[in-house]
Amino acid sequence: MPLEEYRLLDSGNLMKLEQAGPYRIIRPALNAFWKPALPESEWNAAQSVFERNSSGGGKWHHRRGSLPDSWQLLYNGFKLLAKPTNFGHLGFFAEQYDNWNWTKQVIRQMPGEVRAMNLFAYSGVGSMAMAAGGAQVCHVDAAQGMIEWGRQNQTLNPDVPDSIRWIVDDVLKFAAREIRRGAKYNGIALDPPSFGRGPKGQVWKMEDGIGDLIQSCRQLIDERNPYFIILSCHSPGFSPLVLKYILRDVFGKKGKIESMEMSIPDSKGRPLPAGVSARLLVDR
Repeated sequence: MPLEEYRLLDSGNLMKLEQAGPYRIIRPALNAFWKPALPESEWNAAQSVFERNSSGGGKWHHRRGSLPDSWQLLYNGFKLLAKPTNFGHLGFFAEQYDNWNWTKQVIRQMPGEVRAMNLFAYSGVGSMAMAAGGAQVCHVDAAQGMIEWGRQNQTLNPDVPDSIRWIVDDVLKFAAREIRRGAKYNGIALDPPSFGRGPKGQVWKMEDGIGDLIQSCRQLIDERNPYFIILSCHSPGFSPLVLKYILRDVFGKKGKIESMEMSIPDSKGRPLPAGVSARLLVDR
């Protein structure tokens, strides 16, 4: 496999030092309470730093020139379009690496045609992983810009099957319509935000909406065949065990549930914690 073009170089003092293609950047890592392992000179070599403000946004500060509006890099076997956003994101969450690989492997082992759904699907890397595994994928996100970004990523990866439906909609409302239509899926991945708004101003809060959403997933799953659920989040108060119990409450004791802290490995073998995840697999 070609060398990954995204790497976490170091973390500490509530920041992380990253190599994203040709650009070295610094972004917040609000749980990195330890000291950096690399010398200060390595951090000083960063081209740009993102500083967060109290409103949840922030600003990029450039030390040497400026970052382009976008550039391409290779990660997890996919060519991705990276963009420095006003929220400090680049367009992919590196901590999902293992979940993407798990999804591809599980789908390849499932019999027959596999229909999968990706909710709060962002810029499409998870959806491409599902399609690469052989699934027909329904990609749902409330932001038109994310759908366009996802389509651009798909265009950059001609080896990924063209089997993704790109849908701009409020996740809960779309799921409800799919239930009324009698739609069924063999796998669902969801990475809900702590807070968000739908295309018509619908408010989403993780702590208020996650129960109903997982119940909707239960109704959408084709329980006659093997199926999987991947639930991940970055919300305070949600631990791996919390996500495991949420899935167990709704799906009962069917299949195997594993839960874990997601992390990004760094060059010094010191993974940076970055959210939590739980995976349910029912293999009939």
